Amino acid sequence: MRARKLFIGRNIRTIREETGLTQAKFAERLGISTSYLNQIENNQRHVTAPVLLALAEVFAVDIASLSENDSDRLLADMAEAIADPLFKGQQPSAQDLKLVTQNTPTVARAFLAMHQALRKAGEQLAELDDTLERSGGLNEPTPYEEVRDFFHYINNYVHELDVAAEQLAAQLKGATRNRVRTLADHLERKHRVRVAIGGSASGTNAIRRYDTVSRVLSVNPKDAPSTHAFQLAHQICLLEHGDTVNTIMQKAGLRSQDAAAVCRIGLANYFAGSTLLPYGDFLAAAGEHRHDLERLADQFGASIEQVAHRLSTLQRPGHKGIPFFFARVDQAGNITKRHSATRLQFARFGSACPLWNVHNAFATSTRILRQLAETPDGVRYLCLATAVTKPSGGFRDPVQRHALAFGCEIKHAGALVYADDLDVESNTAFEPIGISCRICERSDCHQRAVPPLKRKLSVDQNSRNTIPYTFD
Repeated sequence: MRARKLFIGRNIRTIREETGLTQAKFAERLGISTSYLNQIENNQRHVTAPVLLALAEVFAVDIASLSENDSDRLLADMAEAIADPLFKGQQPSAQDLKLVTQNTPTVARAFLAMHQALRKAGEQLAELDDTLERSGGLNEPTPYEEVRDFFHYINNYVHELDVAAEQLAAQLKGATRNRVRTLADHLERKHRVRVAIGGSASGTNAIRRYDTVSRVLSVNPKDAPSTHAFQLAHQICLLEHGDTVNTIMQKAGLRSQDAAAVCRIGLANYFAGSTLLPYGDFLAAAGEHRHDLERLADQFGASIEQVAHRLSTLQRPGHKGIPFFFARVDQAGNITKRHSATRLQFARFGSACPLWNVHNAFATSTRILRQLAETPDGVRYLCLATAVTKPSGGFRDPVQRHALAFGCEIKHAGALVYADDLDVESNTAFEPIGISCRICERSDCHQRAVPPLKRKLSVDQNSRNTIPYTFD
């Protein structure tokens, strides 16, 4: 497959401006002409390998950090928003949208903000989600959606908290083999907080309860030790890194107190996961075990979900892991967690593609399913899926069931144990999948639920195929 041309003019311009050099001086140090640099910065020319090497050697730039992931996210969100019937008439081409997201990302973000504002104002927009359609109204983005987008656009990596968590893990390393006991001792020694297994967190739906008066942190005795450790680390973040969390939230520019509250929990959860799976040790182990989820879970005393989610966050500048996507899907097909460090982007509205193997995971218990898949843009992926169950206790107690989706672009498949016996060179081995039916333009999909919003339908009353319509 031919390599993608890299158009990263905005990134190059930012690097030049940070060095305080003119285009002429910057071009001279790179060994190229000023006119060539000008074309690169305006995305009229792609960046070649010699220019990338010069950036690394002369300006110590991490080449891996010059990715198009942020543009890909913006492009996916723009394509989905522009498909809204509100923007009927002349539609910008895919190339036009790409130019906007690459050259003027602030304009793209302003457009997305305008689209959300119009939805909030209650104008007659297309209902992009089945839930909205059933409710008969158009709702503003929920606090959870706003926070999910915040993490999405920072690549799900929070450097300050990640480093602090790694330092805590190093301090506590070797204190005792019982990680819950180690974290509990830290809470009691440093914060005079006593940990109780049970107490006020013994209810069916309880996971963690912290009494600020008695300074007692209770966790549910029915939960696994990995959950106990996660909740203790979560509380440590709130007690020790509150100022850091507040600073991050202020920079996020959240629009409501509810979103801020949700974000605080999300950041504390991020710290907890980073403490249990510290960056350097976990990245090394992931490479050693070839990203075997079960082996990593066993080594670090974590759950499969914690391991898969953490692998998708290993995006530290200069020390990145393989770019993975990660999502959690409920039995109705709703995506309740999503992040992608790859070019694969998840739909913001509606359910995931029905051809994606994540939907089959519910029928296979804890078995890890594998799928070779190709998206409409021609990019190929190794997709993994498995079901996770979180029982609450007794026979009549509720049971949480989700499916996890996890994977990477096929060029990284050799680093995963799951690809060993798969024929990744065969074109017929890859199944066509999409993002969401409303924006997918595949015309031959037998599982299509609704037609694409940007295509004119044709219905022939004298003919009936699997899908009862065709489109341009």
